[in-house]
Amino acid sequence: MSQNTAKNGAAFSVDGEQVKIVRISRDKELGKLPPPDTERWVTRRKAQVVAAVRSGLLTFEEACERYRLSDEEFHSWMNLLDRHGVRGLRATRMQEYRPADERHHGAAAE
Repeated sequence: MSQNTAKNGAAFSVDGEQVKIVRISRDKELGKLPPPDTERWVTRRKAQVVAAVRSGLLTFEEACERYRLSDEEFHSWMNLLDRHGVRGLRATRMQEYRPADERHHGAAAE
């Protein structure tokens, strides 16, 4: 749909209907994310941060710095979300969703 903008700032489609333009404030959108000092990472919060990176609201580097996450931890959130959905982000299910070689490697280190 093509748009024309009138002198008063209103936008109109080619067929003359007025079109609402929504301006997204980065600060307002960042305010909807978990606070930078988050310590308790529930599935919803993890998924919000992954979505923010994927939508371009935050870069990968900004997300890791803002939330004090390692590259590996954030990559694991993205991979678990892709493979298993939001349920895969549950900390209580991490053993269930991790590949067998990672589970054995972690047990050897303990």
